[in-house]
Amino acid sequence: MLELTPILQKDSREPLYIQLAEFIKQEIMNKHILPNEKLPSKRKLSTHLQLSLNTVQAAYDQLCAEGYVESIPRKGLFVLNIDEEYSYQLGKEIPYVEKKKEQMKQVKMDFNSGKVDTKCFPYNNWRKLSMQSIYEDQNSWFTNGDPQGELNLREQIAKHLYEARGVHCYPNQIVIGAGTQVLIGLLVLLLGRDKIFALENPGYHRVRVVLQDMGISTIPIPIDENGMEVSHLNKSKANVAYVTPSHQFPYGMIMPITRRFELLNWAERNNGFIIEDDYDGEYRYKGKPIPALQGLDTNNRIIYLGTFSKSLIPSLRISYAVLPEPLSSVYQNHFTVYKQTVSRMHQDTLYRFIKEGYWNSHLNKMRTLYRKKRQVLLQAIHRYLDRNVEVIGENAGLHIVLEVKTDWSEARLIEKALDFGVKVYPMSPYYFQNNYPGNPKVIIGYGGLTELEIEAGVELLMKAWELV
Repeated sequence: MLELTPILQKDSREPLYIQLAEFIKQEIMNKHILPNEKLPSKRKLSTHLQLSLNTVQAAYDQLCAEGYVESIPRKGLFVLNIDEEYSYQLGKEIPYVEKKKEQMKQVKMDFNSGKVDTKCFPYNNWRKLSMQSIYEDQNSWFTNGDPQGELNLREQIAKHLYEARGVHCYPNQIVIGAGTQVLIGLLVLLLGRDKIFALENPGYHRVRVVLQDMGISTIPIPIDENGMEVSHLNKSKANVAYVTPSHQFPYGMIMPITRRFELLNWAERNNGFIIEDDYDGEYRYKGKPIPALQGLDTNNRIIYLGTFSKSLIPSLRISYAVLPEPLSSVYQNHFTVYKQTVSRMHQDTLYRFIKEGYWNSHLNKMRTLYRKKRQVLLQAIHRYLDRNVEVIGENAGLHIVLEVKTDWSEARLIEKALDFGVKVYPMSPYYFQNNYPGNPKVIIGYGGLTELEIEAGVELLMKAWELV
């Protein structure tokens, strides 16, 4: 039997059959349940989930009514084939699914905000340090390491954070994990499942998905030109706020000092915590670097998140959380039973990479390179799109938001761009309701493209969107 394991909230105002139907729809759109696959019988599913037959029947009826499944007499319920191009209208983001080779060839320029320039990665230095790590410490790699991560790497991270981001911490406060989503899951356990999380709206959707999949209550808080609106936060029942103050994702604004103190005051008044995600604090092209919010905290209210995905390569999967002292003690006492999720050899190689100065050299090189790419992108937009668009969030990071002054929908902009071999990304998944007022907007990442590809891609967008 197909295994369905939704997390249903029996105390929620939303009926159980709607929760179940929404879960199955999400699984279908994410390709976890494939077209033509048979769903479990209502009797088996009701037994498996300990739900009434009527609840399962109502969920299945809803899926049939919306066209996700069809009922074949004496055979059962089968999933219909839903074209991927309709995912935007359905308000769901479809993860990467392997496509046929001829379909893949259609994409000439992929403006993916998660990509970096891998051609400039210092392969020779990384290979040399990896070999040193293997030969010098080969016996130790066959045992489990420290649950928090290798001490030598945590020492280097603490030193770098103080010098570059103004973060005050000791190595024993740092926990290394395989990506932000893994660390968010650990923080939920540390803080408690009864906490209510306030999230930027729009904001980083992958964090929202983790929290919702874990059954955590989330509240959308609107943003303005200064970031999360604390006035709305004050009116909410939230006691944890997840923010990206140094470069709001996706809009790119920087939270000014007055708003930062307002946020800290909120945490103090409500005995709450702030999760500060500093996902690309290394890249800022205008003005002085902005110190981390954590450096202003004197009451142990900030949990600082960082990653090497933007500064090195995403596939390395090394991120870290800096816990305030009280939470660090909780972790030490109760959560070291969870084993480390990052390869010890990769951690040791990264430790050597930072210690020997290669990382700082690489960062300086990449800042210069990305600054040039950003300039090429802005000049191309000015040349080809000009008054038909507005650029948002161009002063930091590896992406911009492009507002297009048109009557077309977001989905049509994306579809027409793809017809010309250019892939751009929707803004709607970052909103709680998957839609927003005003002109359509798309996200354009430029880190993984060459300067020539950026120029050519923007010119193709002009033709695709008929903005000549």
